[in-house]
Amino acid sequence: MFVVSTGQMQAAEHAADAAGLSYDQMMENAGICVAQAIMAAMDVAGLPVVVLVGPGNNGGDGLVVARHLVQAGADVTTYVWKRNVEGDPNWVRLNETGVRRIFWADDDRQQQLASLLAESAIIVDALLGTGVSRPIEGTLAQLLDKTRAAVDARRAPRDGVLVEPARPPDEPELGPLVVALDVPSGLNSDTGAVDPHTLSANFTVTLAAVKRGHILLPGPDVVGQLVVGDIGLGRAHYPAESLPEMATPAKVARLLPARPASAHKGTFGTALIAAGSMNYTGAAVLAGQAATRAGAGLVTMAIPQTIYPVVAGWLAEATYLPLPDEAGYLAPAAASDIRAGFGRATVLLVGPGLGHTESTAAFVRQLLQADDLPPLVLDADALNILARQPNWWTLLPPGCILTPHPGEMARLTGDSTREVQANRLELAPEMARKWGQVVLLKGAYTVVAAPDGRVMVLPFANPAMAKGGSGDVLAGAIAALRAQGLASFEAAVAGGYLHGLAGEMAREELGVAGVVAGDLAGLLPDAFLAVTGD
Repeated sequence: MFVVSTGQMQAAEHAADAAGLSYDQMMENAGICVAQAIMAAMDVAGLPVVVLVGPGNNGGDGLVVARHLVQAGADVTTYVWKRNVEGDPNWVRLNETGVRRIFWADDDRQQQLASLLAESAIIVDALLGTGVSRPIEGTLAQLLDKTRAAVDARRAPRDGVLVEPARPPDEPELGPLVVALDVPSGLNSDTGAVDPHTLSANFTVTLAAVKRGHILLPGPDVVGQLVVGDIGLGRAHYPAESLPEMATPAKVARLLPARPASAHKGTFGTALIAAGSMNYTGAAVLAGQAATRAGAGLVTMAIPQTIYPVVAGWLAEATYLPLPDEAGYLAPAAASDIRAGFGRATVLLVGPGLGHTESTAAFVRQLLQADDLPPLVLDADALNILARQPNWWTLLPPGCILTPHPGEMARLTGDSTREVQANRLELAPEMARKWGQVVLLKGAYTVVAAPDGRVMVLPFANPAMAKGGSGDVLAGAIAALRAQGLASFEAAVAGGYLHGLAGEMAREELGVAGVVAGDLAGLLPDAFLAVTGD
């Protein structure tokens, strides 16, 4: 499952057509995929559905969707903005179902549109597809604005009579389900730019491959849940160039280490974690909890001796290497002391909650001078400290995993955070090649890049995870998998995916506002179970 530009998608479709998979068949497959996704979301029998139809291939796909929903028992109306239907085979096929069809040009003052929108359970946006970059204006802007206003009005919360003072009354889910076909109309499929008139979707069914605009900000804000439909294209149809891929449960399951019955704790490695400071004790706890929950055989916490009693009180499963500190922050002398743990460690995680005092910065610099370093995962303050060193990447051994959020990535590259966010898909692999390290660029649709050009995108855009400490859990999970013998890129992909899946589970259980980082660590075993079934 690739992430592609509009040009790459068009080239793939052309290659498929040349190989015998006709455009007409791809359109039929596309419509079936979207209809099936809708029917998986709800029983459509008897439900009022309006399909907004545009002039191009996207509108043609919409006609196929309408036909299959009618055949499934839905009460479908196609509302056509602009389309030359003469000789359109999909229009002819739809006509045979007797479906109601209304043209914008024939709808006086859009009274029929208003009636449809007031009653519809499902709205399918098949107006504009990929490749559209011009601003929306004129009658299309009016159509989208009227639709959005109707949807917003129906979704607005209503006052009700309180039967119990502490509980609001139970009400059915408000508003229609909005489904975008391939992209929400007005989303630039290459850049992620969103036209002001764009209708946000509850979910988007993209065809064959994920489009760049789905995952580049602010695109995820209007895409909703992203579903990928199979229209029959294979790897051979895509350009020969290396393309980013989307991580899937099957791919991640193949990466995870075996857990043989004859194993002992040494089988699953030792994660040595240098983390925490007086102001950030929780970061060390969260990283340690995640490492234990993600399968490391042994976790050793290398922490400032001042905070040892606090961290040890929270994390009983770890062993401890208390280190000298200055006012609760690791002292330079700790760099030599921590080497006592190198012999057993199969990974060293450095960074969560360290702070960036001068003493801590000196500790990190001296630590990286050691010639017997275990495989490294560098996170948070370790990255901020590195960013202050000229040509910092020359200080690192090969095979490190770097896990910056956009602000940290900006400091590492010298770019602005806005530039980082606008160029995530290019910047992460470019820097991975330049630095010779695996880069995991955090955020909505996290990008993982290897120096050899491999790029994997994680399929999560979850505001519930926008909480302090989430990155510490991620770092601990990645370190645990690296400790168990996974290579750097594989450990970053698998750890990031399991962390994201735990976040989805937490949101389902606790809601978007109430999730905290500790919930993610606690749900890592559930994420493992969901991926592996074991």
